[in-house]
Amino acid sequence: MRRRTLPAVLAVAVLLLGACAGTDDATDADETTTTATVATDETTDDAADDEPAEVTWEAVSPGGDCQCADGSEYRYWVSEGDPTRVAFFLQGGGACFTAETCAFEGGGTTYKVTVTDADDPSDGSGLLDLTDGRNPLEGWSMVYVPYCTGDVHLGDATTEYSDELTVQHKGAVNATAALDDLTDRFPDAAEVLVAGESAGSIATPYYAGLAHDRLPDAEITVLADGSGAYPDVPAVNATIGALWGTLNAVPDWPTNADVTAENWSLPGLFVRAGAHAPDITFARHDYAYDATQEFFAALAGIADGTVLSQMDANEVLIEDTGVDLLSFTSPGDDHTILSQSSVWEHEAEGVRLIDWITDLVEGDPVADVHCTECEAG
Repeated sequence: MRRRTLPAVLAVAVLLLGACAGTDDATDADETTTTATVATDETTDDAADDEPAEVTWEAVSPGGDCQCADGSEYRYWVSEGDPTRVAFFLQGGGACFTAETCAFEGGGTTYKVTVTDADDPSDGSGLLDLTDGRNPLEGWSMVYVPYCTGDVHLGDATTEYSDELTVQHKGAVNATAALDDLTDRFPDAAEVLVAGESAGSIATPYYAGLAHDRLPDAEITVLADGSGAYPDVPAVNATIGALWGTLNAVPDWPTNADVTAENWSLPGLFVRAGAHAPDITFARHDYAYDATQEFFAALAGIADGTVLSQMDANEVLIEDTGVDLLSFTSPGDDHTILSQSSVWEHEAEGVRLIDWITDLVEGDPVADVHCTECEAG
């Protein structure tokens, strides 16, 4: 058994049918489950023991106030492996904050408005492939949290953008239900990894702090992939936050006593979660010239400087408060990698990303990796 030298593993697994707030009854989980198999390294004379372990995913429909942007049913998926090691993985998928960007049809191309069978992680790649021996999460339990609300998993509001368009920004309601299920299903979780991609990575420190509240003895680690460049702009925080209802979902932590619409910021989530739970280990991965982050920053009217300079500035801002943020900055203009097969071979400055992630998850010391030739393309 290894023990950490750094506070570690944040993530959160899930699911026992945690009903969303505002309901007394939970909807039954789908009867259908999907399975995969994973080969084991153990050898034994018992033929039965030679059978590969089975990985099964269960779809859960929590009901209650949980719903997607268009009011359709929300679902998340759970795979029960080792009950002491659990990952809480937040899916990405854009954002919206105007009638044009939030439209369900036609112009609404900047986010996903519903959960479908295509979100089932059973055939996932990268860290979602729990059958791959290269995956440091092989054998873990996982709660996979789809995203369909346009609010980076932080909203709790019903917003009317026009007479024809009302959007359910219930990302915080949905993901909190999944986290509550994780707590019920895996009460003995000792290691929790809270990971996310793109919009899902933005909220990882928030859910790490909530995981700490529910599992105070667990080692919690955050791995945020693809959101390091979004800045703290008070006017934007307040304007978009009001549309999403982010202040309706602010955790009741002492460090949040001074929260206003203006200072409830995206990089500030690391600062507040770190002050609330100093033992959480925080880490991020970004591409230096991430074209998707550049697009959404411009869409929100905050495109000032390069993506690389902004993510470097955010890291300084966070660490100046005493919160350590481990980072792996890759060259190029791609966007996210955790759920892609390319994660196995990707490297920067001679360091393989999967080795860096493995050390992070296992609680071994890791150093920051930052490209020296970071050009896009």
